[in-house]
Amino acid sequence: MSEKEKSHVHVDDVWRRYGRGKSAFDAVRGVSFSIQPGHLFALLGTNGAGKTSTVELLEGLAAPHRGSIRLFGGLDPVADRARIRPRTGVMLQEGGFIGHLTVGESVEMWAALTSRSRPVAEAVQLAGLSHRTEVMVQNLSGGERRRLDLAIATLSHPEVLFLDEPTAGMDAEGRHATWRLIRRLQEGGTTILLTTHYLEEAEELADRLAIMHRGRIAASGTVSEIVAAHPSTLAFGLPEKWTAADLPVSGTTQVSRGRVTVTTDNLQKDAARLLGWAEDHRVTLDRFTARPASLEEAFIGIAHQDEDARHRHEGAK
Repeated sequence: MSEKEKSHVHVDDVWRRYGRGKSAFDAVRGVSFSIQPGHLFALLGTNGAGKTSTVELLEGLAAPHRGSIRLFGGLDPVADRARIRPRTGVMLQEGGFIGHLTVGESVEMWAALTSRSRPVAEAVQLAGLSHRTEVMVQNLSGGERRRLDLAIATLSHPEVLFLDEPTAGMDAEGRHATWRLIRRLQEGGTTILLTTHYLEEAEELADRLAIMHRGRIAASGTVSEIVAAHPSTLAFGLPEKWTAADLPVSGTTQVSRGRVTVTTDNLQKDAARLLGWAEDHRVTLDRFTARPASLEEAFIGIAHQDEDARHRHEGAK
């Protein structure tokens, strides 16, 4: 069985173009990835990176300009929409609710339009809104509206769930409660694609992720795989009689205000060498820290690499 046939979501060299002729703009440029059943895949990126444009193609709201998308092993999101829709749930960035309906009435209305809908009370409870059932939508906070969006998206017990910025506008408590719900859905076998600006959210939830920048996937893999491609750091204070040139490390050293920072691709070896040298020379390394790269550093590094390449290209013209 091929990867496409095994995947719940398979995206192959997908492009999305807006406009025509000289005014045409490619918001998504050659994106490819797969999501295995029961996995959570996070799509990260700066504003305008193409995340939402990509998700809309997966949801069947538009057809790709080029490339192919297949769900459940071989169904096209546009051509096979009638077969796909009952098996998927969608949480858009903004829901189109009627402000004068209550939470309970809103969920009840959507449940009437949903095949195999879970009970309204269960959907409201699942989203943590049981205490707000009789409150009108217009009186909900931004975070509560996102929870209502999630209640609607999970009404049909979806096999694949698309979550576009699901915790935007939530406070820390609401965000963590939503994470618990997402984990519960995944444990029940739901395959989830999530877009987010919160790197902590991706680190906490994702089996695999991709970082988009300017319409392309700049990096993909597990969090540890992406982070491993970026250098770690050692930082410490060094007594005045010693200089960075005396240190037995392979990484690049910088000194600022009496504090040394070593950027290294081999954290364990350089840390061991440095601590061994300090012990042999009876040197105290003040406030010594050893830290692997973070997802945030990898994210920023990818954006900077792209900017650096663009500046070099413009300078060569």
